[in-house]
Amino acid sequence: MDEGKLDFSLPQGKPRKSAANTILVMLVIILTALAVFNLYVTLSGRGPSAVPLAGGLSAEQAEQLATKLAQRNLYAQAAKVWQDYLSGVQLTEAERARGLFNTAVLLEKGQAYGDAIEYYYRSELATKLPDLESAINQGVANCFERLGRFSALRYEMMERTSFNKAEKPDQSIVAEIGPEKITAADLDGLIENAIDDQLLSVSQFMSPEQLGEQKKKMLEQYKSPQARQQFLSNWLAQEMLYRQALEEGLGDKPDTKRLLDNLDREVLSQQMMSQQLAQKVHLTETDLKTYYEANKDRYVEDVNDPNSQGNRQKSFDEVRQQVASELLGEKRRDVQQQYIKEMMDKYNVIIHASALGAGEQSQDE
Repeated sequence: MDEGKLDFSLPQGKPRKSAANTILVMLVIILTALAVFNLYVTLSGRGPSAVPLAGGLSAEQAEQLATKLAQRNLYAQAAKVWQDYLSGVQLTEAERARGLFNTAVLLEKGQAYGDAIEYYYRSELATKLPDLESAINQGVANCFERLGRFSALRYEMMERTSFNKAEKPDQSIVAEIGPEKITAADLDGLIENAIDDQLLSVSQFMSPEQLGEQKKKMLEQYKSPQARQQFLSNWLAQEMLYRQALEEGLGDKPDTKRLLDNLDREVLSQQMMSQQLAQKVHLTETDLKTYYEANKDRYVEDVNDPNSQGNRQKSFDEVRQQVASELLGEKRRDVQQQYIKEMMDKYNVIIHASALGAGEQSQDE
C-alpha cells in the first residue's frame, strides 16, 4: 500500500462453519459416548440384565420377584415373570437357556406338566448346557409320568439314552391305510388313549399316584404281540367304518345328527356330574373306619364248623375295599341328589306329576 493513501476496506471476518460440519461434530460426540458406554458395560460385566423390562423391572428385580412368588407357591405367576423377562431383553444363548429352564421348573411345580415339557425342550433348543442336562432329563421324565403318558416317557428315555438312535422302535410301521403309516408309537398312543377313556369315570376319585398305578396295570395287558395285534385290528375295523360313513355322508343324516346330539348331552352331563363328585366326595381313613364300625353286621361270614358258635366277624383290613366301595356309593348318591335339586331350583324346573297320571307331586320328588 502506498504511503499517504487511506485504506477504506473492511477487515475480513472469520469464516463460518457450515451446517454439515456441525452435524458431523455432533455425530462424532454421540459415537464416542456410545463407545465409552459399551466399554463400561464390558469392563463392569453388566450385560442385558441391566436393561429395564417393559414392566419397569430390571432382570435382577424380576428374578427376585419370581423367587418370592415361588416361595408363596404362586408358581404360575412366577413362571409368567420369567416369560416376560425372556421376551423383554436381548440375551446370550446360555442366558436364554437358563431362563427357559427356570420357567420349566416353575411350571412343573405348578403342575402345568405339558407346558413344563415344552419349556424344557425350548431350553435344550436354545443351547445345551452340561450342568442342566441331568436336571432337564429328570424334569421331562417326571412331567410325562405325572401326565400318565407312559409310552411317551419310554420313548423319551430311549431317545435320551440310546447310542444308536437310528434304530428307534417308534418308527417301525405296524399298519398302513393307503398312504398313511401307523407306527409302533402311534399304536402305543392309541392304546393309552383307550385306557384313559376307560379310567375317565373313576379318575376323579383317585390320586395321581393311584391313577398311575392302575394305568400301568392296564397297560400290562397290551405287552404281548397278540394283544397289541388284536387291539390294532379292532381299531382299524372301526377306523375303516368311520371313514366309509363320512364318505357316504351318514353324519349329515337327521337320524345320525339326533343320535350324536343325544350322545353330546349324555357325555357332557356325565362330565358335569363327575366334576361335582370329584369336588365334593372325599374319603378319609377315619370315614372308612367309622362306616365299618356302624355297619359291622354286614361284614360277617358263616363258619362251617359245628364246634364254632355263630359267625366270624371280618376285620376292617379284610373288608377295607368293600367298605370303601359301599361308602363311596352312598356319598355319590347323596351328592348327585343334592346337585340335581340345586340345578332344578336354578333352572326353575317344575314336574306336573298330576298331568302324568302319577298323582300330586311332592316337593321332595
